[in-house]
Amino acid sequence: MKEEEVILVNENNEQIGTMPKMEAHEKALLHRAFSVFVLNENGETMLQQRAGHKYHSPLLWTNTCCSHQRVGETNIQAGKRRLQEEMGFSVDLKELFSFIYKAPFDNGLTEHELDHVMVGYYDDAPVINADEVASWKLMTPKAIKEDISVNPHIYTAWFKIIFEKFYQHLLDNIEKK
Repeated sequence: MKEEEVILVNENNEQIGTMPKMEAHEKALLHRAFSVFVLNENGETMLQQRAGHKYHSPLLWTNTCCSHQRVGETNIQAGKRRLQEEMGFSVDLKELFSFIYKAPFDNGLTEHELDHVMVGYYDDAPVINADEVASWKLMTPKAIKEDISVNPHIYTAWFKIIFEKFYQHLLDNIEKK
């Protein structure tokens, strides 16, 4: 099976090439990614705990799903595809914002991503893919923010950045369902 490729971009989100995912993470090259947040009618966010065998951030809590776009795929198409693959359902998604972050990991890999953040709404339980997800739970944004301040080590790097930089933005957009 061919290794998944990521789309290399410049800071203006213009595609400059593709590269195998692991190589891009080894070289810390900027590439396109996305993070999906799914909320229920109570304003709770569905979090996933990453599977234990993931090559970075295993068993850490993060947003509902995240991954990398494929060539020719829109952000929304990629988000819907991965949401189905990881959490077993599909919903309409709305793109909120994007940002660039760089996070080195202890294993020598670095996430350097232009991350597109999307939101969708769903009120049922997911049917998680155990190859991708260890567990899931629902939390309010306020509870997440409080837990990150007490237990930062149990959350992924990008998830903490999103909550640090965009907490109010998330709240404002979540309320405008």
